[in-house]
Amino acid sequence: PCRREPSPGPPQANRRMSTKTPMTLRGADALREELRHRKSELRPKIIASVEEARAHGDLKENAEYHAAREQHGFNEGRIGELEAKLSNAQIVDPAALPKTGKIMFSTTVELVDADSGEELRYQIVGEDEADIKNGLISVNSPLARALIGKVEGDVAQVQTPRGIRELEVVKVSYL
Repeated sequence: PCRREPSPGPPQANRRMSTKTPMTLRGADALREELRHRKSELRPKIIASVEEARAHGDLKENAEYHAAREQHGFNEGRIGELEAKLSNAQIVDPAALPKTGKIMFSTTVELVDADSGEELRYQIVGEDEADIKNGLISVNSPLARALIGKVEGDVAQVQTPRGIRELEVVKVSYL
C-alpha cells in the first residue's frame, strides 16, 4: 500500500504575520519627526525631571516623582508605537505612482455630490494620517473603499448615516 506523508498543517498560531501598512511620504516624515522629538528632546527632559524628583527623598509619597515616571512611561510607549508603525510602513510617494487615471492609495480626488452639487476634495491616506477637516481620508474609510478603482466620470455610491450618497469623480490627481 502507498503511504502518504502527513501534511505539515497550518503555520504556528503564535507566529505573527508582518503586514505592511500604507502611508504617504508626508505621513512617514511626520511620524519620523515626532519620533526624533520624543527621543532627542522629550526623553532627556523627562529623565532629568525623574532624577530631580528622586532627589527630593521618600519616593512612596513623592507625587512629583510618580508623575515624572508616568510621563516617562507614556513617552517610551509612544516611541515604541512610532517605531513599530514606521517599521511596518509601506511608504507611497504619490508623484511616483503610474498615472493610470484610477483612484488608488495616495491619490487626490475631486468629487461632486450628485444630489447637492457640493464639491469635495480628498486625498486617500493611511489610517494615522487621516484628518477629514484637512481633506485627508483613511484608506480604510467607507468613502475611500467606495472610490478606489474609480476613474473620472464614474459615480461612487457611499453608505452614510443619512442614506446612500452618490459622488461623481470629477478629477484624479497624483500630487
